[in-house]
Amino acid sequence: MERVPVLDEPLKNLLGAATAKVMAEHLDLRTVGDLLHHYPRRYAERGELTALADLPLDEHVTVVAQVADARVLTFNKGGRGKGQRLEVTITDGSGRMQLVFFGRGVHFHQKELLPGRRGMFAGKVGVFNRKLQLTHPEYKLLDAESSDETVKAFANELLPIYPACKQLESWTIEQSVSIALDSLAATGWAGLADPLPPALREGRGLTELPEALQKVHRPRTKADIEDARERLKWDEAFVLQVALARRRYADTQLPAVARRPTPGGLLGAFDAKLPFTLTDGQKKVSKEIFDDLATEHPMHRLLQGEVGSGKTMVALRAMLAVVDAGGQAAMLAPTEVLAQQHHRSVTEMMGELAEGGMLGGAEHATKVVLLTGSMGTAARRQALLDLVTGEAGIVIGTHALIEDKVQFHDLGLVVVDEQHRFGVEQRDALRGKGKQPPHLLVMTATPIPRTVAMTVFGDLETSVLDQLPAGRSPIASHVVPAADKPHFLTRAWERVREEVENGHQAYVVCPRIGDDEDEKKKAKQKASPEDEAEKRPPLAVLEVAEKLRSGPLTGLRVEVLHGRMHPDDKDDVMRRFAAGEVDVLVATTVIEVGVNVPNATAMVIMDADRFGVSQLHQLRGRVGRGSAPGLCLLVSEMPEASPARQRLTAVASTLDGFELSRIDLEQRREGDVLGQAQSGVRSSLRMLTVIDDEEVIAAAREEATAVVLADPDLSDHPELRTALDALLDKEREEFLEKG
Repeated sequence: MERVPVLDEPLKNLLGAATAKVMAEHLDLRTVGDLLHHYPRRYAERGELTALADLPLDEHVTVVAQVADARVLTFNKGGRGKGQRLEVTITDGSGRMQLVFFGRGVHFHQKELLPGRRGMFAGKVGVFNRKLQLTHPEYKLLDAESSDETVKAFANELLPIYPACKQLESWTIEQSVSIALDSLAATGWAGLADPLPPALREGRGLTELPEALQKVHRPRTKADIEDARERLKWDEAFVLQVALARRRYADTQLPAVARRPTPGGLLGAFDAKLPFTLTDGQKKVSKEIFDDLATEHPMHRLLQGEVGSGKTMVALRAMLAVVDAGGQAAMLAPTEVLAQQHHRSVTEMMGELAEGGMLGGAEHATKVVLLTGSMGTAARRQALLDLVTGEAGIVIGTHALIEDKVQFHDLGLVVVDEQHRFGVEQRDALRGKGKQPPHLLVMTATPIPRTVAMTVFGDLETSVLDQLPAGRSPIASHVVPAADKPHFLTRAWERVREEVENGHQAYVVCPRIGDDEDEKKKAKQKASPEDEAEKRPPLAVLEVAEKLRSGPLTGLRVEVLHGRMHPDDKDDVMRRFAAGEVDVLVATTVIEVGVNVPNATAMVIMDADRFGVSQLHQLRGRVGRGSAPGLCLLVSEMPEASPARQRLTAVASTLDGFELSRIDLEQRREGDVLGQAQSGVRSSLRMLTVIDDEEVIAAAREEATAVVLADPDLSDHPELRTALDALLDKEREEFLEKG
């Protein structure tokens, strides 16, 4: 029987069925390779005290610390006699923490945990009486009373502390890793595929793979850890960038119709009637797009730009160029509100150029149609007919565009707005409607740091619009601490009244709709541990609107907008708000993207701490879109020292979306960010952090591109091919295939 390649060997062959089962179920570790790539989270030194001050709530942790004191307390068990509990205080120099034990083992633990003794303690971090504590932690003592062997093991070595779980402590994982390393070393590391080509490894002075794995799990010095980390980061970055480079290479091999704008056509007529000049950024990005459109393989471009930087204008000019060249363009929007908004603004910008085939339409005009799921049958039938005959050069719609019934005459360009809201399958289904693959432009107003763009959207070329068009006003942002300073909230509503009295309008955003008990429960479950203290359900649109109408905003025209309203009602409210017939719109985040009402100058975000950084930035971008300055008030009941309030202070202090996206990434675990965007990436990054390792990612991208250009099938790099197959298991392969 053929031996399983070393890293693919199931863990049960090595560790036995029971341990292997726990590892698979709780840590998703199934093979020897999975275990060896489960790297220590950090290292503790025997003489060093590790930071208790920074422990995350509700996470399973292992700490190395010293017992400061221990005492047994007696307490009443509510009519069932008396009980005893042992409270042990441990310290590490940076902070103190309590360990609590109940029941029969109290005196045993008291004898073990004497003041001055050091140990590793593992458990889930909780809070009691505002103090951090571990209840019934597992522990392993590391002091002079341990056996000689243990002392030797811990005296000189750095202790690897692994990401662990309740069922499996860090030291058990360490023992398992040791077994794996020893069995591999015994075979001379036979069958260990090294993904890095030798020339690359030697050229960059990187450690060999067996040595890197030894050093990361059994470091003798801090230099060992650095060596290993540098090498293992390269593995991750390089294999991922090879996958993306192969995607880009495959795209260059696809045929596409080159779409060159015709002089004196629709685009020329549109540009001639623009009442303003394009910003330098818009001109530069338009040139990049037009150059791509003129080639005979499909454009794949990501256009990032701040809210209000004029992305829609750039996309519209690209669509007009394609129509000039005889093709059709489709714009895919994530919500009906946004699709209708885009349709309205595009037809307004184009004027008579959008009235092709109609009386009064201009000479070069085309038809711009809207296609959404809630349209009436007659309107829908007409829109479908206009698309199949080619009468409509531009269609704007929701995922209704993807349905089988929708046929195009000659689809040349697909523009996807707010990419992170679409599955790749949806993008792919629309692209499949062209006779040949259409060109693709993906737009996002969520600024993405360069490294994330290279990692997550690495199969797309990136263009950035970072200038705001002339005439856009600055937005002042302030945090309103509703619990500490209730008079600030009173003042916030006065400010809203003042804006309305000056002829402007305002938004009030709430995290919840408020017509459903389940919704309350769900929102409460989602609440962070910080919210748990107050157990207050998030504020809701319907309740807040009612309070405002009968309280601080009496007499103003207050309306609501949320996702459960009938599409016609939603559109009606948005129309009336845009026309100035509504003073204050109380809404959920349905207004987050694309809603454009230049007369709206103020926004109050209730329970702002329940929104993410980039979401707050998006929401804020709805005000200050005209000539009057914008005002954004972030209302929160969280205490000043909480991470949630610090997040809000960061949002209030800068309007730079790229800076905020960095803060966002640093504050959340980047897995969340990557996970939204590309399923395979998160699980493949163990050592690499996309924010800190910009240089490695950029260098790996260059190396990967060169390798793929020289050897697209990787036939000269069988070991790299093996690593790639492991990264792109079936599901991810399909995911990237559809990119």
